[in-house]
Amino acid sequence: MTDALTDDVLRARARDPELFSIVYRTYASQVLGYLTARGVEDPEAVMQEVFIAVLPRLQQVTGGVPGLRTFVFSVAHARMVDDHRRQQRTPSKLPFEADLDGREESSAEAEVLQRISPQEVAHLLNELPDEQREVLSLRLVAGLTVDQVAAVMGRSAGAVKQLQRRALIRLREQSAVKEYLAS
Repeated sequence: MTDALTDDVLRARARDPELFSIVYRTYASQVLGYLTARGVEDPEAVMQEVFIAVLPRLQQVTGGVPGLRTFVFSVAHARMVDDHRRQQRTPSKLPFEADLDGREESSAEAEVLQRISPQEVAHLLNELPDEQREVLSLRLVAGLTVDQVAAVMGRSAGAVKQLQRRALIRLREQSAVKEYLAS
């Protein structure tokens, strides 16, 4: 038997499972080339989708080899259009490049660091009771969540929230913080 796809082979092997293998070998590279040239994101995966769609309909194809070729590339075209639509709906993800960030405004963090020195922050925190200072240090400096601070300190989340609230109230009452907030 020949592996070349002709109208005679198509008719003779219409119910033969080997027909799909012949169709695949005949058109796979052409379909892959078409999908690649048309800008499909993952052409190999889409090519596999094309042949998965073609396989169950092989016996229904009419028009001989030209009809089969038309059918295969019709499915490939439809999958290409689907891929392009999916690409348009999916936002592109670009990495942040600090060198290209052209913003003129400084961040809130940078402004705070310019206005108040680390020594001043340490002095303000030293005015707080130990537990309140510990909560603020873990929450603001270490960046832990309320639940994480509660686990570290062996307290409930509600107790941590209360300590944090009291510490912030106490800091707002200090004259150095009042001056900072006023400016």
